[in-house]
Amino acid sequence: MTSKSRLSWPAALCWLTVMLEGFDLVALGAVGLALQDPVGLQFSAAEFTMVATISLVGVMIGAAFVTPLADLVGRRKVLIASVASFSLFTLLIPLSPNVEVFAALRLLAGIGLGACMPTALAAMSEYLPAERRARANTTTMTGYHCGAVAASLMALAARDAWQVLFVAGGAAGLILAGVMWQKLPETASVHAPAEKAEKVTVLDLLRPRFLRTTLAVWVGTFMGLLLVYGLNTWLPSLMETAGYNVSTSITLLFVLNAGGILGMFLAGHVGDTRGISRTILIWFGAGAVLLAALSIRIQTSLLLNAVIFLAGVFVFSAQVLVYAYIAQSYPERIRGSALGITSAVGRFGAIAGPLVTGMLVSTGVAYPWGFYFFAGAALLGLLAMAAAPWVSRQVGTENAAESASRTPASGRV
Repeated sequence: MTSKSRLSWPAALCWLTVMLEGFDLVALGAVGLALQDPVGLQFSAAEFTMVATISLVGVMIGAAFVTPLADLVGRRKVLIASVASFSLFTLLIPLSPNVEVFAALRLLAGIGLGACMPTALAAMSEYLPAERRARANTTTMTGYHCGAVAASLMALAARDAWQVLFVAGGAAGLILAGVMWQKLPETASVHAPAEKAEKVTVLDLLRPRFLRTTLAVWVGTFMGLLLVYGLNTWLPSLMETAGYNVSTSITLLFVLNAGGILGMFLAGHVGDTRGISRTILIWFGAGAVLLAALSIRIQTSLLLNAVIFLAGVFVFSAQVLVYAYIAQSYPERIRGSALGITSAVGRFGAIAGPLVTGMLVSTGVAYPWGFYFFAGAALLGLLAMAAAPWVSRQVGTENAAESASRTPASGRV
């Protein structure tokens, strides 16, 4: 069997795993208006904010406490178990008799989901050489936005039948877990006798040789996930507040994530050819400008869609470039834990984004202040990553976090 054929199954399965998270997040955001309908569960805006927040608390728990297990027992076991548990609890959500049960099931599903993305990204970084890791991460993350696009299209077709989205997501996840059991191999690092697994904690990532890198990626990931989750959860409501109809608002969610798909391919190529550090700064900067532009009421439909699309191109892939930076900046023995713990820290941003935006919606000032809030977050992400050790496209096998302690204060490698 050729190396290309050996990679095809893991690449496809990791891509589909990431697709689940995109589908799930946008499914909740897209059905938010239906859940608040007087017929059915009758969520208030505050209750929907609570459900969105507690879902992300579950994701944070999974990223922090489940993902690091992959460095000890292997990526394969953790990935399959995470996908299966998320899918099972998601299938149960349409049976919820009230808001409380709905929220509890979202919490449990989130724990499984939280380990999926960082484990899949860590696995993909080990299937490919260092010079292709930016592209590997961004290509894998196109699955997230394909899932988001699928969820927004399904929501448009289902209208008030919100249960369909959770049944579809849960069933697809269970099928995926079954295929993984048959086709997903373990990563090479688990089989290497020279590589002894060790438990990695937050304190390990805060050691002097990793400190600057860790603090930078924590802030960058916090801001990146704040943008991804805030926009995907509340964009339809934000645009409805601005005076657009429901159909147009959900369509803009589709356009945003369609831009995200193109952005992933573009960011991966530029990151690998021009350097990951430089690309991150450009992407966060462009995202800040475009989000600020959305605070202006755009009357022309074509121009509005163009700005939303470009925002998706830069905003969503900026976050994934941070993950690609992590894959190049920490040694292999702790890479999975670094991704998992950083993802968990970033989940505070994923919680803050929908929570703050929900408060702005509830108080009636979401437009334009929601977009000022998002633009400011992108700017802070840029500043954080500008302070990180510089990783050039010639990084090779050396990692930035370790080399930073041996370089001048500028951080250039």
